[in-house]
Parts: sequence; C-alpha cells; structure tokens
Amino acid sequence: MLDLTYETPKPKVIAGAKHDWELVIGMEVHAQVSSNAKLFSGASTQFGAEPNSNVAFVDAAMPGMLPVINDYCVEQAVRTGLGLKAEINLWSAFDRKNYFYPDLPQGYQISQLYHPIVGEGEILVDMGPGVARLVRIERIHLEQDAGKSVHDMDPNMSFVDLNRTGVALMEIVSRPDIRGPEEAAAYVTKMRQILRYLGTCDGNMQNGNLRADVNVSICRPGQFEKYMETQDFGHLGTRCEIKNMNSMRFIQAAIEVEARRQIAIVEAGGEVVQETRLYDPDKNETRSMRSKEEAHDYRYFPDPDLLPLEIEQAWVDDIKAGLPELPDEKKARFVKNFGLSEYDASVLTAEVANAAYFDAVVADAGDGKLAANWVINELFGRLKKEDHDITESPVSPAQLAGIIKLIKAGDISGKIAKDVFEIVYTEGGDPADIVEKRGMKQVTDMGAIETAVDEIIAANPAQVEKAKANPKLAGWFVGQVMKATGGKANPAAVNQLISKKLGL
Repeated sequence: MLDLTYETPKPKVIAGAKHDWELVIGMEVHAQVSSNAKLFSGASTQFGAEPNSNVAFVDAAMPGMLPVINDYCVEQAVRTGLGLKAEINLWSAFDRKNYFYPDLPQGYQISQLYHPIVGEGEILVDMGPGVARLVRIERIHLEQDAGKSVHDMDPNMSFVDLNRTGVALMEIVSRPDIRGPEEAAAYVTKMRQILRYLGTCDGNMQNGNLRADVNVSICRPGQFEKYMETQDFGHLGTRCEIKNMNSMRFIQAAIEVEARRQIAIVEAGGEVVQETRLYDPDKNETRSMRSKEEAHDYRYFPDPDLLPLEIEQAWVDDIKAGLPELPDEKKARFVKNFGLSEYDASVLTAEVANAAYFDAVVADAGDGKLAANWVINELFGRLKKEDHDITESPVSPAQLAGIIKLIKAGDISGKIAKDVFEIVYTEGGDPADIVEKRGMKQVTDMGAIETAVDEIIAANPAQVEKAKANPKLAGWFVGQVMKATGGKANPAAVNQLISKKLGL
C-alpha cells in the first residue's frame, strides 16, 4: 500500500486430536448497490417501506414485462471494481439461474455467471500495524436480490414481501486466500469500508445490505503453499459454504466451529461433504442446509430478454478519474504528511466521515499530530461514551480547530483547552470568544509567574531541599504554581523559572 510496508500474518492453526490443521477461507460478499431504483425496473429501493409497495410489474413477473438495465447500477459496479484495482470487462452478459425461489416470482434469478462485469482485483486487509493480508478478488458480478418470506405472522401460512425482489446486488467473490476467523471478519470490515468510501453500498449489515457467504476448508500445514504454487485445489480440503452471515462476531464464531467440525470428521476417517450450511448462534453450531449445487444444477443459460452489456473504455476512464481518495491512500497520506502512527491513521480513516472531519480540522488548524490527538482522544472518546458517531458531533471541525489554534498560540494550556472543549461540546460557541469572555487566557506575564513561583518556594523550604536532592521532585512546585494561578500559567515558563530558582 503506497509506501507503507507490511508483513503477512501467520495462518490460524487448530490442534486436532492427531494433527495440526490450517484454515483456508474464501468469501462471497453480497453488497446491495446504492441506487434509488432496482436493477431491471424503476421501483424504489427504500428500506422499511410497507410490504409489497416497492414492486413494479417486472418485479412481479407480470406476463409480457421485460427487464430494462439500470445503467447507474452498472456504473456503481464499475466504480467498485476500480476501487478494488480490478479489471473492468467492457463486454459482459446476463444469465438466468434457474432455482426454486419462493420470493422471486419469475422463478429464476438474473445473474452473471460466464461473463461478469468485473474481473480480477485485490484488497489489502489490515490486521494491525505493519501486518496485512493481500486477498485476491476473483470477480464481481451483478445480480438480482430475492424477496423476503415471512413465516411468523400466521401459524398456518407464510407471507411474501417482494420489496427487495430485483434490488441490485454486487456479488464480490474472493480467492481462498484468507487464513483465519479474524482475517475473515477484517476482510468484510475492509470491504465495507471501501464500499462506503466509494458510495457504492452503505454497508448496513442490520438491514441486510451487506452479507457474506463464507467458504471454509481445512488442510495440513504446507498444503496451502502447494496450492498457491500450482493453483490446484486438490491440495486443499473439501469446502463447505456457510450462508448469509451478517455479523462480524458470528462470522468468526461460525468459521471456528465449522473448522473443528471438519477436523473431527477427517481425523475419524470420514470425508467432508461439500454442502451449504447455516450457522446457529444460539447453539454455536453449523447445520446442513442443502447439498452444494454445481453450475449445471441451476441450468444457466444466457437471458434472452437482455442483450450483452457493452461499455466504452472512455466511460470507465471518466469513472476512474472521479474516484475519491480511498482508505489505503488516505491512511498513507496521514502517516506521511502529518507524522501520525499507523494506528492513529487507521482510526481516523476507519469511516469516511471521520476522515473528512479530521481533514477539515487539519486544513484549518494546521497541526496534524495535535489535531489527531484531539480528534481521537477527546472527541471520539466523548462520542463513543455517549454512543454517537461523528455525524452527531456537537463540535464542528472549525470549533475544534479553534481550540487547537489557541493552544498553538500559547493563549491556553492543555488543561484549560479541555475546559474550553467541554464548554463548546455542551453549550456551543466560538472558542476564542469563550476564552476571552470567561478570563481563561493563559498567563504569559513572566513577572506575574515569577511572583507565584517565589511565593511557593518561600513557603516550602523543606520541599526545596528535597527537590535539590532529587530534581524529579521539582514537578511538585509546578503543580502548586499551576494551582495557585488557576491553571492559567504557561507550563513551559513555570518549569523554566522553577529550575532556575532551585538551581537545577
């Protein structure tokens, strides 16, 4: 990632009864495209609408209704591919995936199997300062989402809500490069972060706008390296897919329990069967959902109602030129330009709104390190305590920059700055006006400070002798002077005078 250097993390190792085993994980992330209309109709994608109120004739599969591609969804898929440094295919096509969908009225899903819109890319998954996993992206294809079946409204009947039917999804398929539960959760976190920066998916997992299918297999140490050399999946174990995961915590738990299930089977002399499974968080176990289908089981064929999708390179180039600064680049810039630690830069770039706030503070205050300290420790700390995010901050970037500028100018000390921050946070107002009107300005008059120092020294002869014997105790005098001046004395001037007076 630019000029930041990373080491590759070690794979997760689980000790079985007979052998050590390593995990091999691939992810299929389903990201709902941020678009006001569905993939093949003009129906709304608004979340939380009345059941079956966002349904066009196409979504309901009325006779004679033909799908019409939403070009904005195509643009969003291209933008996502560019953000993942992936190949954009100028020619792609849609296929019909035939399967029993109780909540997809046409009885098939329009997807892209043979010719996806986005090809191979990559994503760097941060695992801590100086440690990251480079995960290869195999493809991104566009497809329809299905609706929702509701089974708990009546003891004898099920209901269907078609509002999600036809909503555009991007299925982002990784190679099996992820080597542990923590890495899998970090991968989804990083993917969500990039999608939010790009504005192509809001990443809301609670609403189902981002969910993941997790493919888990096990292998003996050394086998994964053979796979990487040959790309022969025969070196890896049989994989099982855990369907529809929408929680980072559950993703990690499901991978752990599924890996141990497979280890127990293999070490007992059995064979893992390729299948789709569901994770039960209450019982902390995975259970079989259905046998894993192959492509021929779905009877894929080119959708006769949709022509192949042809896009121009110039259009792709225009989209690329308009991409925002992405998390890795922004993080590297914060480290390089402002001298921040990689950890602090990661905290500031975790959410696009956080990074924008910090950038605004620095642009006004002009001190990256000091700004980072105040944004992370004071503002983020306070917001987290009150369960708010940066969009709900009562302190604007200009106000926080105002406090930082007062510190830099020597008008207030760090201690007084915290008092000013509290006033701005709870009452609002301009920091400079608050300091002026409330008499909070730091005392820089050396004569006044010297008077306070002389008084404290004269009143404490025993402490003077102790400080002369052990210079570290001079800090006691600093504290007393600051207390006597109401915290308004310039700390640097106080330290200088005390050292001079005590001959240290």
